[in-house]
Amino acid sequence: MGIFITDCEGPISKNDNAMELSAYFIPHGERFFSLLSKYDDYLAYVEKRPGYEAGDTLRLILPFIKAFGATDKKIEEYSRGHILLMPGASETLQFISRMMPAFIISTSYEPYIRALCEVIDFPLQQAYCTKLELDCYSLPPEEEIYLRKVSVEIAQMPPMEWGEGAKGLDDLPAQSRDTVQRLNQIFWEEIAGMKIGRILEEVDPLGGQGKVAALRDILRRRGSRISDVMYVGDSITDLQVLELVKKGEGLAVSFNGNSYAIQGAQVACLGRDTRGISILAQLFASGGKERVIALLSRWEEEALRRAGVEERFLVHLAEVEAGEITPQNRSLWTQKSQRLRRQVRGVKIGALG
Repeated sequence: MGIFITDCEGPISKNDNAMELSAYFIPHGERFFSLLSKYDDYLAYVEKRPGYEAGDTLRLILPFIKAFGATDKKIEEYSRGHILLMPGASETLQFISRMMPAFIISTSYEPYIRALCEVIDFPLQQAYCTKLELDCYSLPPEEEIYLRKVSVEIAQMPPMEWGEGAKGLDDLPAQSRDTVQRLNQIFWEEIAGMKIGRILEEVDPLGGQGKVAALRDILRRRGSRISDVMYVGDSITDLQVLELVKKGEGLAVSFNGNSYAIQGAQVACLGRDTRGISILAQLFASGGKERVIALLSRWEEEALRRAGVEERFLVHLAEVEAGEITPQNRSLWTQKSQRLRRQVRGVKIGALG
C-alpha cells in the first residue's frame, strides 16, 4: 500500500507561520524575517555549516519574538486565528486518507500544526513538526533591551545575494559578506553567550535532516519502503526528502515549489487549489509512480477520466498543470512554478527559501 506524506505550508496552507509571527510581534518583522531566511539559505546550502540545517530560521527568531512579548499562549492564539488553507486542502486530505495512510511533515511550530489539524480534522499523531515551549526560557531585562535594539539593525540590513556555485564568504559580494559576518557575530557570539542563548541550542526545528528522519520513522512504523511513498513539498526544507524519495523510486512532487523543490522533485504540479494533489495521489494509490509518470504526458480530461480519476477533480482541469521534471525543462518549470507560487501565497512568502 502507498503512503502519502506532505509538507504543510504550501501544499495544505498558504501561511508562513514563522514569518507571520515575526511580523506580528516584531516591528518591521517581515523585513527582519526575510533577511534571516536568506541567511538560513546561506548557512545551509552555501557555507554548509556543520550542525546547521535549512529551516533553522525557526530557532533564530525565537529570542526576538520573546523579547517583544511572545508567549506559548499568544503564539497558539495568533496561529489559530490566522490559518489560511489552500482551497480544497481539507477535502484532499480526507479523500487521500480513504485510499492510503496520510501524514504531514512540517517545519512549522507545534502550536500552529495543532490548530491546523483541528481545523481540517486531521489526526495530530500523524503530523510531525517543531516542538516549542517558549515559556521555559527566561529573558533578563538587559537581554530584552539588546534584542529589541538588534532587531532594528537586522531589519535595516541590505539583502544578501550570491552567484551560482558560491561556497563561502569569499564568493559573496562585499556588502553581502559584511551582512553575513555581522549576523554570525550577533547569533553565534553575542546571543550565544546570553541566558536566552539556550534557545538556539535546545529548540530543534524539523528542517531538512529532520524531515528525512520523520520520513524514516513513518516507514519504520508502517513497515514500508521509500518506493511506497508519495511526498509533496514546496521549499528548501523539502529538498533532501524529495531527493531521497526520488532516488528511492517513490514519487517526489513539487507543488507550487520554489527552485529548491523543483531541483529535488521528479514531478511538478501547479495549481491555485489542491485538485492536482488529489489527482496525482489517486493515480499513485492505484498504480504507483509508474502510472503517474505514464499519464503525465497525457494530462487531459479524457485520458485522466479513463484512468479512473474522479469527475469532480477534472472540472476546469486546464487550471491545473503537472508534468515530469527533466534536465531539459527544469528551468522552465522553475520559472512557471515560482511565478504561480508568488501569486498564490503572496510575493513576500513566495520569495522565501
